[in-house]
Amino acid sequence: MEDNYQNRTAFIKGAKDIAKEVKRHASKKVGRTVDRMSDEYSMRSYSRFEEDDDDDYPVQGSQDGGYYRGDSQAANEDEGGSDSTEGHDEDDEIYEGEYQGIPRADSGKGSLAGGPGSVKVDSQQFRDIGASEAERRKDQEELAQQYETILQECGHGKFQWTLYFVLGLALMADGVEIFVVGFVLPSAEKDMCLSEPNKSMLGLIVYFGMMVGAFLWGALADRIGRRQSLLICLSINSVFSFFSSFVQGYSTFLFCRLLSGVGIGGSIPIVFSYYSEFLAQEKRGEHLSWLCMFWMMGGIYASAMAWAIIPHYGWSFQMGSAYQFHSWRVFVLVCAFPCVAAIAALNSMPESPRFYLENGKHDEGWMILKQVHDTNMRAKGYPERVFSVTTIKTVKQIDELVDIGTDTPIWHRYRLKIMSLSQQIRKNIIACFSPEYKRTTFMLMAVWFTMSFSYYGLTVWFPDMIKYIQKQEYESRTKTFTNERVEHVTFNFTLENQVHRQGHYFNDKFLNLKMKYMVFEDSVFEECYFEDVTTTHTFFRNCTFIASLFYNTDLFKYRFVNCKLVNSTFLHNKEGCMLDFSDDFNNAYMIYFVNFLGTLAVLPGNIVSALLMDKIGRLRMLAGSSVISCISCFFLMFGNSESGMIALLCLFGGISIASWNALDVITVELYPSDKRTTAFGFLNALCKLAAVLGISIFQSFVGITKAVPIIFAAGALAAGSFLATKLPETRGQVLQ
Repeated sequence: MEDNYQNRTAFIKGAKDIAKEVKRHASKKVGRTVDRMSDEYSMRSYSRFEEDDDDDYPVQGSQDGGYYRGDSQAANEDEGGSDSTEGHDEDDEIYEGEYQGIPRADSGKGSLAGGPGSVKVDSQQFRDIGASEAERRKDQEELAQQYETILQECGHGKFQWTLYFVLGLALMADGVEIFVVGFVLPSAEKDMCLSEPNKSMLGLIVYFGMMVGAFLWGALADRIGRRQSLLICLSINSVFSFFSSFVQGYSTFLFCRLLSGVGIGGSIPIVFSYYSEFLAQEKRGEHLSWLCMFWMMGGIYASAMAWAIIPHYGWSFQMGSAYQFHSWRVFVLVCAFPCVAAIAALNSMPESPRFYLENGKHDEGWMILKQVHDTNMRAKGYPERVFSVTTIKTVKQIDELVDIGTDTPIWHRYRLKIMSLSQQIRKNIIACFSPEYKRTTFMLMAVWFTMSFSYYGLTVWFPDMIKYIQKQEYESRTKTFTNERVEHVTFNFTLENQVHRQGHYFNDKFLNLKMKYMVFEDSVFEECYFEDVTTTHTFFRNCTFIASLFYNTDLFKYRFVNCKLVNSTFLHNKEGCMLDFSDDFNNAYMIYFVNFLGTLAVLPGNIVSALLMDKIGRLRMLAGSSVISCISCFFLMFGNSESGMIALLCLFGGISIASWNALDVITVELYPSDKRTTAFGFLNALCKLAAVLGISIFQSFVGITKAVPIIFAAGALAAGSFLATKLPETRGQVLQ
């Protein structure tokens, strides 16, 4: 047998060498035709030699002892046959040409070497594009039906649950990313001396990054694969999350958080599409809803880590005044752990078999489905059960590829590959707005936009309103002193929440002192000494300083408003913005606790939506949850206390999560596999744009009126729930 194999390999090699020699000496015009003829000659010789030698290599499952792909019955019934799926020895490389793009006699994928999408030169072989598209759609429909049957045979078991936890980590990383900047902002704004515009930009930059990432990685996942795209985007997120914890400047920190958002932006569209392609239709809605719980876990993880790390101010070090590493940077570093864990776990998982079959890779898809079947059967105690599927329908490929040759420079090859990939992505995006999907896409755009606008706008508006209520309560306790005269007194304790008007301070000492929310107006400081003074929201207005000395303080110029300084000296001022962790107004524990409760409140909604998704349908779940969320918005008018606003935040989050779960499921099921992540990524990018608009608009009304944000949110939710009823129901349908 070994000699026979070596002779056969030598014969094939000789045929290919002859073909290469003919190509090299042919003219450019004739060369294309000779190229086709020589490759066809190689294939015919290859096939004849194989047919003569069939009996030496019997294969399990073949009635006549021949290779599976040579079985005439299989060749007539299906074009996706493959020998490697039926007892093929891994050391036997007889089908190596299949992976190099050489078509099989029964493949139906073209007559030229170069595989799917090769350019056909013979004018008689040109086909009408419309007919090719129709044939491709027919293949996709046949594949969808067969694929559903195969998934039912594979069952739901250990493999799906393993993938559930692996992809859950990726979804958890997305949830963490949303909360990171919000938790570190109170500390980072002082560490980096951030102005109000810079704080706003830092809060929104992650959404801009996720918007770009969702669009980019969603489109790429339909071309290069779900697993590969997810690995790349998670790697980008983890790398720049790591860097952002060490960089010192505002600009570099902003840049790192932007690229971190670009990376994690692809997780949601890829994760849901990836997981759905391993689920049979009767359990798809339920298990995709269970997967959504990991986003909640990401918020809980971020809140718990912030609670445990940021207030521990001793977890820091500094190298002079140039480099500081405070506890909030440790928190940023810890928040990258779910992403790193997802990357490590994802390396052990296979690509989506549906992606392989959609791209004509029968053997790879078959092997993964067999792995799913065998894993589940062994876990259920039936290791003897054999995967009965022998052939699977593959979709005809019509992409046009360009042969760039071996002499082309590497940079030119990559440029052509990128251009080709960009054109394919552009075609996919345009296809989402084709007559067949145009109505669905526009309806989903409206639903995604309205839900995101109201949800993200309100979830950011709630904490801001709580802070505003706290501020009002704090200001109501402000003490005011007028016309006081203080002489020869040493202040070495904390001064807080006071207003001093028309005072006179003579020969007083302010030593090792903290001033918080202090205001001095129309006062005189004569021969006073300030040393080691740290201030927070402290200002001197229309004051006069005579023969006073300031040593090692953070009383910078902007704290003196219309003041006169006569014979006064500043020595060794503190550098940068000093951190003040004892600020009760921005109580860290309250911030983390509120977000923890708001995230935990979605647990009941997640459970209800998972249990009912496949029973009442996606549309009823989506529209019903949106209507109830709309009604709950009007209760916000009665939230006049801190505890009341927290309760309403939990209520709104618990109700609205069901509509998000239904929207994720229906988006996955409304598009075919070759456009699924492209469409999902585009819609998720629109979602992040709506989030930026909602946050910006709602924040502008904090402290002014509650009516406008409530009306905006309720109106958007009402419109979204109405439009949701116009979408087609996908419950009980096979995955396209």
